[in-house]
Amino acid sequence: MKEKIGFSLNGYLAALVLLVLQLLSVISLVSAADQPNAPIASLVFIILVGVCWPGLFIVQPNQAKVMTFFGSYVGTVKHSGLRWTIPLFVRRNISLRIRNFESGQLKVNDNHGNPIEIAAVVVWAVEDTAEAVFEVDDYESYVSIQSEAALRNMATTYPYDLHEGDAVALRSHPQEVSESLKTEIQQRLDKAGVHVLEARISHLAYAPEIASAMLQRQQASAIVAARGKIVEGAVGMVEAALAKLSEKEIVDLDEERKAAMVSNLLVVLCGEHNTQPVINAGSLY
Repeated sequence: MKEKIGFSLNGYLAALVLLVLQLLSVISLVSAADQPNAPIASLVFIILVGVCWPGLFIVQPNQAKVMTFFGSYVGTVKHSGLRWTIPLFVRRNISLRIRNFESGQLKVNDNHGNPIEIAAVVVWAVEDTAEAVFEVDDYESYVSIQSEAALRNMATTYPYDLHEGDAVALRSHPQEVSESLKTEIQQRLDKAGVHVLEARISHLAYAPEIASAMLQRQQASAIVAARGKIVEGAVGMVEAALAKLSEKEIVDLDEERKAAMVSNLLVVLCGEHNTQPVINAGSLY
């Protein structure tokens, strides 16, 4: 079922016309009081005009009225302000405003089987009022349940952290993960006439039972990476030092002395603590 424009007229114009008809019917009833059948006709006309007054209704900004007639959908009115339609139409109010939904913290397993805690914020709005009202029983509940289901499914397709062979991770690629989550939620909510404007992860952490172990793993990875950078820089500095000594012919070192010098420089450059130099006052041999 798709949304269609419902029948409605300008409420101010309709109220003016009804007011004029009401006054004319009253005047006609008073002026024809002495005639035998005229009062009955005027009274019927007054009743008909009075029945039309309930057709007036107000549509607030960014809201809509979904109208049905004896169980059949007849259209939606989105024009804000005072409107008038057929009084027999049953009107149901529905909001078109942008809304937020924040899921609870869900405990799921990531792509590597590690238990994690994850939550998301979904920004959404009703786009098709007919589908939102008639295709699902409660579109607000539908949004919350399907968003959490999509979040669970998305979390199982990515690892928490990048490892060998992984291209995208939950922690390191928030933009790609958000786009994937938005796409999956939108696919689930299309049937309810809901448009997803944004979906982002609001909470992400390892489950408490493995949090300490994973923290040690992250710290170890950081230490290994830092050490790798230090060693790479130290080797470059040693290479530059040997090249400068050879270029300027300051000292002629054989292979054994070069090895000793490289060893000492690497100890100095890669050590965590300051070294204590030992001054050789005699010969190297």
